[in-house]
Amino acid sequence: MGTSFAAHDINGVTGFDDRRQLSWQGVSVDFRYRFLDRDAAPLGLTLAVETHADRVDETTASAVRSYGTELTLAFDREIIPNVAVAAFNLSYQPEWTRLPRTGAADQDATIGVAFGLMARLRPDILLGGEARYFRKYEGIGLDGLAGQALFIGPTAYFQLSQSSRLTATWSVQAWGHRAGSTAALDLVNFERHQARLVFGVNF
Repeated sequence: MGTSFAAHDINGVTGFDDRRQLSWQGVSVDFRYRFLDRDAAPLGLTLAVETHADRVDETTASAVRSYGTELTLAFDREIIPNVAVAAFNLSYQPEWTRLPRTGAADQDATIGVAFGLMARLRPDILLGGEARYFRKYEGIGLDGLAGQALFIGPTAYFQLSQSSRLTATWSVQAWGHRAGSTAALDLVNFERHQARLVFGVNF
């Protein structure tokens, strides 16, 4: 189980209200099941299902009632024993959103592909980088392309104990394109920067 906070600093973006705020965004539940362990199989295979409910839109900072589920199929392989690990993820994220102020409702879906590579600096520390490509569609059935973006950045993994870990990632939108726009980035459907800090406990 988890919770999230959102910080926004929006100024002079067409179609968005100017906002500068830090707010509690929502709650989530994350389930993962490992079908294959790379220590006993040629590669690791994990299915992750994360369901969330949000009260603040992550892009516009508007008050919303948003519900979504992210399905991720994650593959990982140790390419150099005890030194380097490569990961490849496929994701699908449908989302339903309602604006309490107007009653308007919307549906969309995002599909993504990610590739990461990490190297072990110490027995309990891994550092590396990742590239993630996303396509956002209108409607949960991938009806019409709304935009696409490529994110690149570093990632780190810290094994705090046998049962606890800390993962940190930061990435910047290196390229993007919104449907119907000639801009070099898609800042309507995706953020310019994405950062995530996760503390996890295995049991």
